[in-house]
Amino acid sequence: MNSRVFNIPGGIHPPENKRQSLQRPLRFAGIPAQLILPLNMHLGAPAKPCVSVGEKVLKGQCIAQSNGVVSAPIHAPTSGMISAIEERPIAHSSGLNAPCIIIDTDGQDRWCDLSPIKDWGHRDATDLIEIIRRAGIAGMGGAGFPSAVKLATDKPIDTLVLNGVECEPYITADQILMTERAEQIMAGIAILKYLLKPQRILLGTEDSKP
Repeated sequence: MNSRVFNIPGGIHPPENKRQSLQRPLRFAGIPAQLILPLNMHLGAPAKPCVSVGEKVLKGQCIAQSNGVVSAPIHAPTSGMISAIEERPIAHSSGLNAPCIIIDTDGQDRWCDLSPIKDWGHRDATDLIEIIRRAGIAGMGGAGFPSAVKLATDKPIDTLVLNGVECEPYITADQILMTERAEQIMAGIAILKYLLKPQRILLGTEDSKP
């Protein structure tokens, strides 16, 4: 793994203020009484609802299916009842409303049946990418690009870059996840390596910044 540090000239350098959010470990945030889930939480076409108002749902259940090649399904973050499918204000610079699914939660956080893939190293790459697509995995950058679209490439990959650097002040989500969830992250890296077969892997973290 390359450990060189590359400096980028120019720009501004505000105080990072990273220590405040690293004083305590990750902990359960609780379950709100209601969840408002935009149908477009990713780049591309908004997902299409596959549930009805009044329907009870379980945590992890698909509530909106992908609606195009560049799209991703949405799953219920917890158990509860679908109370509405309508436009609501969303966290977007436009200030406009957008179609959303509203869940009145039941506080029980009950999971749907799960089917973990333990033998992924013996599965066909196409099957694995389809599983990733159905899981609704998307990038955490500004675009929220669906991961399955990126992985479905036939071009040779020279370098797989894993971006764990958070340039914004205060934000330490990646850093605390790499500290407390390292085993799961390494498992994800192994799957990416199996699918993309890169020549090398570069990991950028807070410690690798200039």
